[in-house]
Amino acid sequence: MEQLDTTREILGDLIAFPTISHDSNLEMISYLAARLEAVGARVDVLPDPSGTKANLFATIGPDAPGGIVLSGHSDVVPVEDQPWTVDPFSMTARDGLLYGRGSCDMKGFIAATVAMAGQFAGRDLRRPVHFAFTYDEEIGCFGAQALAETLDRTGISPAMAIIGEPTEMRIIEGHKGCYEYSTHFKGTEGHGSQPELGVNAVEYAVRYVARLLELKDDLRARATPQSRFSPPWTTVNVGALTGGMAHNVIASKARVDWEMRPVSAEDADYVKRHLRAYCEDHLLPAMQAVAPEASILTDVIGEVDGLQVVDDNAARDLVAALTGSNSTDVVSFGTEAGIFQERGMNVVVCGPGSIAQAHQADEFLSEAQLAECLTMLGKLAKTLETPRAGA
Repeated sequence: MEQLDTTREILGDLIAFPTISHDSNLEMISYLAARLEAVGARVDVLPDPSGTKANLFATIGPDAPGGIVLSGHSDVVPVEDQPWTVDPFSMTARDGLLYGRGSCDMKGFIAATVAMAGQFAGRDLRRPVHFAFTYDEEIGCFGAQALAETLDRTGISPAMAIIGEPTEMRIIEGHKGCYEYSTHFKGTEGHGSQPELGVNAVEYAVRYVARLLELKDDLRARATPQSRFSPPWTTVNVGALTGGMAHNVIASKARVDWEMRPVSAEDADYVKRHLRAYCEDHLLPAMQAVAPEASILTDVIGEVDGLQVVDDNAARDLVAALTGSNSTDVVSFGTEAGIFQERGMNVVVCGPGSIAQAHQADEFLSEAQLAECLTMLGKLAKTLETPRAGA
């Protein structure tokens, strides 16, 4: 299969770009832009405010409303302290598997769409096909949010989007949101032998975490019987608690990094409302009774809404027709899908590879999964083609 060979070649090139989220993705974006321009796509490279990263938005087909977005993120997670047995940034092919960081999450899908770009360009499409490749999905979906603002500003209004996260080509019509926060506690230092003379930020951070864990239990009870998620409730995770400097010094600073994966906006509001009340009614009064300058501040790292299951979803129905699948599912991991859904698009998540391989050492993507994805994209090109007269 010629397209599979081309896709494998492109994927090898993409893996070689070490687009870890804290580094630039500009070389990879430039490579993708050149590939798409070579087949006649109209390409816009959209830098972020720092100029070190960029989104790519390209179009093949008529300059018209509607159409479909094929979307993937360019960034990957770090490889440090993982027991890789192959070079993570040089694709290794073995026994039908393609190893390398980002192979399934999600450079495989990007490679497949670019390999098929010529197929789309060679047809008389009645609706445009858009390619959206974003930055910083792994740390807050910042690129997709910036792209959404660009689409709003320019009036580009696609009707549908396929987000090619690794689902083993299963049709995913819903997933939880992902809200991430860092809560900072500022107290006052002092000698550990006289704790009443200072405000121990670490102690108040611990109390905050204890309240979070109580809310975590509350969320289990809020799960609805009809929830299709696993687990069916909104989850809370405390990722880190840091602070202090020595055994005998009252800690003046502390930070709690935490997240929640809300099933619904109501659950997210429930958590935030109760945390705010706990801080305002209990923690802050106690802290400021000793040190008026004491404070608790929460930074919102990212609040990315989930993909809501809806009865009428043209993207879901289209991908079902393309793949021949009659089943759909929901997942607990997050994607950029909700950002596109908020813009009025019908959205589905479907791509090659397994989420079980994502973020792992020796991440891989099977060639069989790539072939399935290419088949789906080939059928999509035929579906979007303008029927010939008399046909």
